[in-house]
Amino acid sequence: MSRRRIARIPQRKPIFLGGEGQSEEGYGALLNRLAKEVDTVHIHILAESLQPGAGDPQALVLRALQRITDLERRRDTFAAKVLLLDRGTAQKNQAAEALARQNGINLIWQEPDFEAFLLHHLPGCQKLRPPPGESMPALLRHWPGYQKGMPALQLAKRITLTEIRLAATVEPGLHELLKKLGLN
Repeated sequence: MSRRRIARIPQRKPIFLGGEGQSEEGYGALLNRLAKEVDTVHIHILAESLQPGAGDPQALVLRALQRITDLERRRDTFAAKVLLLDRGTAQKNQAAEALARQNGINLIWQEPDFEAFLLHHLPGCQKLRPPPGESMPALLRHWPGYQKGMPALQLAKRITLTEIRLAATVEPGLHELLKKLGLN
């Protein structure tokens, strides 16, 4: 009787990706779906909305720390911790950066907001820098069916790993995340 060799499947490393709301949560879930399609990447991205706290980067980092601590008590330690944040005041941004750095959290700054960040995923839109309040109209010109808070399945109809890599050419925080995850 011959014995079959059973291939070992590496355990997926947990990644925490927090954001201000449902839009960032949907984006994190999209990244998770795309990572699972890459045979050489063994990660699981836990995407979470960190409401309340919108508009205050420091408060969001504190909220993320509480959530990460709670989750790590019940699970494994996260291999990476990432937050998608809109820029706030210079003072709040500096405090958020210091707190994140002290706690091993990588920040991806959305300038000025998630819609501008998402705009950079669309072909030919990498150099567009809409001012605050103009990101949604700019995004809708290039993606007429976009709606705030889209879940991963709807985002996936327009954004693939190719578009995420395209955005990473102008989004340094996203570029670093993709390198860390092995998706670059």
